[in-house]
Amino acid sequence: MNISGTQSDAYDFKQARLGIIGGSGLYRIENLKDIVELSLDTPYGKPSNKLLIGNLFGIEIVFLARHGEKHTLNPSEIPYKANIWAMRSLNVRWLISASAVGSLKENIKPCDIVIPDQFIDRTHQRPLTFFNNGVVAHISMANPFCDILSQILSKEIEKLLTKDKKMHIGGTYLAMEGPAFSTRAESNLYRDWGCSIIGMTNHTEARLAKEAEIAYSSLSMVTDYDCWNQNCENVSVEMVIENLQENANFAKSIISAVAKRVSSLRPPSSFHSALKDALVTPEEHVPEKTKSKIKLFTDKYWH
Repeated sequence: MNISGTQSDAYDFKQARLGIIGGSGLYRIENLKDIVELSLDTPYGKPSNKLLIGNLFGIEIVFLARHGEKHTLNPSEIPYKANIWAMRSLNVRWLISASAVGSLKENIKPCDIVIPDQFIDRTHQRPLTFFNNGVVAHISMANPFCDILSQILSKEIEKLLTKDKKMHIGGTYLAMEGPAFSTRAESNLYRDWGCSIIGMTNHTEARLAKEAEIAYSSLSMVTDYDCWNQNCENVSVEMVIENLQENANFAKSIISAVAKRVSSLRPPSSFHSALKDALVTPEEHVPEKTKSKIKLFTDKYWH
């Protein structure tokens, strides 16, 4: 298996890889063949965990446990920049984020699946961009998820649904800082805003992934009703863990199906050229130290 991430193959979509970031409860992918564990150092430090690279239905998969294999990183401690840079350096061009979320709507029940299409960001301790320290890029976040990848995801999920599980296409993901869950007042406020689900990780990943020109989609798996629904038990770690286990098993089946489809289609996405009209600072004015960190993303535009 070729585990390099050199510039020579960076834009060859026949060799591009599918990335999976596993959230709470999803720390491994089943049925991967020819697995290699890779420890990387990046310009932004070490990723959350070793990256697992393996073959699944004809496409190479790069898997990363977001919180670490033993779940030792809280949402604010995750090295988001290192994680996304590592994925891009390994030629990941499609990225699915599997994550646990709370429901903010009555009809979105625990163990349902949501494919969101919008965000509201309420975090305050997260990295916002790769483009700072002497370089500016204004990426468009009007559409924070890749429509093409989300459509593939939703179509494959639909084939796997059972009577006791539903999928909801579209909706707004409220990103909160964590690690504590919401107050009831906050939960009701987010419902008033029209949000569908609440989580702690996806917005930061999505913003950085788009800057890295990686098509990004969210497999949001509902564990609870947050705390707004007083007819249900308030969210607790025990409740979340129980539903996580059920969701994780279903997620593994989804990932296998999506990998097979992406391997066949290798779909182009507008995300793959997201920086084209976003870079503002001329190359000659960018400090060398900054330039060396972001050359993975900018070389095709500056050279």
